[in-house]
Amino acid sequence: MQNNAKYFTFLFSHSSRSRIQIRRVQVSKKILQNGLLSIAFIIGLSTFATGIYGVFSNSDLSIAGIAESASPVSTQFVSSVSSQPLSIDYSRPAASSHLALNSGGPALSETEIEDAETESLLKVIESTADPANLPSIWAHLGKINNEFGFRRNPFGGRSYEFHSGMDIDGERGDVVVAPGNGTVIEAGWKGGYGNMIEIDHGNGLTTRYGHLSKVDVAVGDTVTRGQLVGYVGSTGRSTGPHLHYELRINDKPINPRRFLPPEPTELRKAG
Repeated sequence: MQNNAKYFTFLFSHSSRSRIQIRRVQVSKKILQNGLLSIAFIIGLSTFATGIYGVFSNSDLSIAGIAESASPVSTQFVSSVSSQPLSIDYSRPAASSHLALNSGGPALSETEIEDAETESLLKVIESTADPANLPSIWAHLGKINNEFGFRRNPFGGRSYEFHSGMDIDGERGDVVVAPGNGTVIEAGWKGGYGNMIEIDHGNGLTTRYGHLSKVDVAVGDTVTRGQLVGYVGSTGRSTGPHLHYELRINDKPINPRRFLPPEPTELRKAG
C-alpha cells in the first residue's frame, strides 16, 4: 500500500503459470474515513439497543414476579376482612327524663353514674346539714308554667331546649323570699336570667332566682328562711312575668323540687 496526501493506493498481485499481474487500486482517504465512522456508529447503536431491550425485559419479569408474590397476600387480606362479621347495636335505650326528642347517638353510662353520685351526696346533706339551711319552702307560690328538664322552646319553633329550673307564674312585683338560710353570692344582671340573685346554702347547695323586676339584697348579705330578697318580673330572656327558680349542687342544676313540699292543691288544679 502506498500513501499520499489524498489517496491510499493498494497494489494487488495475481500470478498464473505464464505471468504475474499487478493491479493498482486508489481509494480516497476522506471516503474511507467516513465509511469507518459509519460502521462504528452502526455497531455502537446496535449494542445500545440490545442493552435497553434487556433492561426492559428484566423489569417486566421483576414486576410480574412482584405481582405474583403479592397476589396471594392481597387475596388473603381481602378474604380476612370480608369474613369478619359486622356487629352494630341498634337497641333502644330505656326511657329517661333526660332524653331529648328526635335525638340519638351512642348511650353513655357516665350520666347514670353522675346521677347516682349526686343522689348519694344529697342524702348525706339531708342527714347532716343544718335543716334551716335547706331550701325547703317555696320562694314564690304560683302555677308551674315549666318544670325542670327538656321543654319546647318558649320563643317559638319546633326546637327543644334544656330548662335548668322551674318557672313559677306570678305578677310583676310579687314577693320572692329565701327558701332557706344562706349567703348572697350574686345579685344583679346576669344575661338571660335578667336580674338574678344566687344564694349559697352551704354543702355545695345554691339557689337562683331569675327575671326579677327588682333585687332587694346585695352580695355578701346573710339571709334567713322567709326573708324578702326580690320581686317577680320579666327581665332577661322571658316571655312574661314569672319567677325562674333553680336548685344546684356543686354548680350542677338538679330538680328544684328536691327539698320542696308539694304545692297547694288549688295550684296543682290550676296547672
